[in-house]
Amino acid sequence: MNKLVGSFSLLLLLSVCITVRAQQKPHYTQYILNQYIINPAISGIENYVDVKASHRRQWVGIQDAPVTTYFSIHGALNKSGTKTTATSFPTPGENPRGSSYWEQYEAPDAHHGIGLQVVQDVAGPLSNLTAQATYAYHLPLNANTTLSAGLGVGINRLGLDPAKLNFGDVTVDPVVYTSGILNNTRLDMSAGLYLYSANYFLGLSAQQIVPQTIDFSNGYIRPQTGKTVPHLFATAGYRVLLGENFNFIPSVMVKYVNPVPVQVEVNLKLQYRGLAWLGASYRHQDGFAGMLGVNIANIQMGYAYDYTTSRLNNFSKGTHEFLIGFLLGNKYPDGCPTNVW
Repeated sequence: MNKLVGSFSLLLLLSVCITVRAQQKPHYTQYILNQYIINPAISGIENYVDVKASHRRQWVGIQDAPVTTYFSIHGALNKSGTKTTATSFPTPGENPRGSSYWEQYEAPDAHHGIGLQVVQDVAGPLSNLTAQATYAYHLPLNANTTLSAGLGVGINRLGLDPAKLNFGDVTVDPVVYTSGILNNTRLDMSAGLYLYSANYFLGLSAQQIVPQTIDFSNGYIRPQTGKTVPHLFATAGYRVLLGENFNFIPSVMVKYVNPVPVQVEVNLKLQYRGLAWLGASYRHQDGFAGMLGVNIANIQMGYAYDYTTSRLNNFSKGTHEFLIGFLLGNKYPDGCPTNVW
């Protein structure tokens, strides 16, 4: 009987957790540096292999708060038309991403892109591991505008560690605490569209598009099983040249996860040549973030600090997010991306 009560309580707790945290996919403050992590249509968008890794500690000071780590890699197949200087080194005194570059920007030839992303998200007793292979096709619509469509297919493994559960005064069979981590593995898919040119981008993507039932009881107990829900993202950004050395890039992301209200995030990024940048973002009714980063040769590094304006601020010391990226096989004369900024 105790085992039955314990299993029932475990599933009830999971159901409540899934309902309260309807946003089941992690948040990324620096998504603007790696839109591939939310949109598979980005696969192969550049002329090099793009490798990135990120680590995010959310709500520092709160026990068992979410911790997210990811690794991503993607690149183009049969892509031609790379622009370089004769020696692949920048002309002295000239900004390789200055006004002349963007005035002469040309859409890349039609090509394919492939990639892989692995995301681990841990919050209390729950762990969420997603691994997807992605594919995208990039089709030029005119001389300087391209539309890409992408698909991601992989697995999602939701794990539950009973040892981290607290049932209060309820007597629970010890087998609940000693059964090890319970895993539920299922199909996971994402899809996206991305329209880009020299001065703007528009993206639309969906994650977790195949809803799945979450049940750790092997079908023996079903008080109210949880379900995964689709996550919809819309992104847009525009590049403004400020003189010859600065780019100002305002952007916005709109996220919808039923039944949570639509979430809007506004980002501002100021970039000096291809070397360094500062940024800030505001998430409606949630908080602010400051960001900074540098590009050293073919290595990118970024840091973000989130300050929440919700009641969690009474207990949290903020959120820290670190990102590092490598541009493998980059033929451009600097470390600045061309089509994703």
